[in-house]
Amino acid sequence: MDVLKSILNVFNAKMETPTPYGWFHLLFWAITVAAALLLCVFHKRNDPDRVRRIVLITSIFVIVLEVYKQINYTFSVSDGVIKADFQWYAFPFQFCSMPMYTGLLAGIIKRGKIHDALCTFIATYALFAGACVMFYPADVFIGTIGINIQTMICHGSMVSIGVYLLYSGHVRLKHKTMLGGIAVFSICVTTAMILNEVIYYSGILGGETFNMFFVSRHFDGTLPVYSSVQNVVPFPFCLIIYIAMFSLAAYVILLAAMGIKALVDKKKTQKKAELALR
Repeated sequence: MDVLKSILNVFNAKMETPTPYGWFHLLFWAITVAAALLLCVFHKRNDPDRVRRIVLITSIFVIVLEVYKQINYTFSVSDGVIKADFQWYAFPFQFCSMPMYTGLLAGIIKRGKIHDALCTFIATYALFAGACVMFYPADVFIGTIGINIQTMICHGSMVSIGVYLLYSGHVRLKHKTMLGGIAVFSICVTTAMILNEVIYYSGILGGETFNMFFVSRHFDGTLPVYSSVQNVVPFPFCLIIYIAMFSLAAYVILLAAMGIKALVDKKKTQKKAELALR
């Protein structure tokens, strides 16, 4: 029991709450960029299994960190006694939790329509969500070292793996590719809605908040901009706006990747033409 108490105390080690664009935040931005660059530089062409393994290993690592997070949030030591109180607001089915599930499935499933759809979701929706948090992390930083590291690795990996999937060509840079990502996102949102209703009416919350994907009609949302829409727009239309808003953002990510590839290909063609004229 004493060993367990010691482990919980280590899990709950404190630090001064990081500030956006302070040393802690910038350190993990550097790690995120470095990870993306290394993945892209050492990418081997025509090796989809390698990509699949990288996605699988990353998702497993993030899941391990999520398990730590749930233990840290659930268990505490008070006056020498271990206490347990599950934090329903931290239930691991938020938007930014999805890459660890979709990445695990994509890593297990061999390449095909389902695998490609999962990877498209990671490279568009998850990349966008991860980038949003990495650019503005004020709401995710707390005074616990391990949780701050966990959230930075979680969101940073969403960016680095998303960039890698686009750069490697594992996610095909075509307009119709987006359809698979939309399908995965729709399934995730639908599941979140079902969970919101089931858990709310189960009576087990005890006054706590349970708002997966922040689309519950029973609790006020906290997402910037969207939370304002929730206060003035009826729920069904609000949900449509939510799905459309994130889908548009994800599509812009894909369009940006397509545009960058087109520019690179154009420069390569021009360079070959110049060399041929010499």
